[in-house]
This record gives sequence, structure tokens and C-alpha cells, in this order.
Amino acid sequence: MATETVEQTHDASGSPAGQSGRVGGFFAEVQAEMKRVTWPSQREVSATTIVVIVTSVVFGLYLFGVDLLISRGVQWVLQRFGAGGA
Repeated sequence: MATETVEQTHDASGSPAGQSGRVGGFFAEVQAEMKRVTWPSQREVSATTIVVIVTSVVFGLYLFGVDLLISRGVQWVLQRFGAGGA
């Protein structure tokens, strides 16, 4: 297992100037990291969006069908074996 040593600098005084330096450093690191990001093309985004929508619809219909079957099964059992009528 690899370990990575990260050097951290601390402003011992805890002054606002030290905090603004840390915040500025954070945003500089964020900016550097964002430059290394590989962004998907519009075509890739469209394709994956369609896949997500189609998959959601398919699973929604499947779960609707399962819910309907279970609901009808419970209703049948309650009617058949009399729950609430004596």
C-alpha cells in the first residue's frame, strides 16, 4: 500500500492574513486540478443522459408491474381468507 506525505504549512499566529493565504492556496489548487480534468464532449453527455433516462423508465415500469402484482396478490389473499369480515 502506497503512502503519500503531504507537507502542510501552518501560520502559528492564526491571523486572518494566514487564513486568507490558505484560502488563496486552496483556490489555486482547485484551479490547477480543474485544468487536469478531462471534460466529456456534448455528444458523450447526450448519450449518457439518454441511457440514464431510458434505464430509469425501464426500472420504473418494472417496479410498477411488481407493485401491481403484489398489490393484487395481497387483495386476493385478503378477499379469499377474509380480513375484516366475520
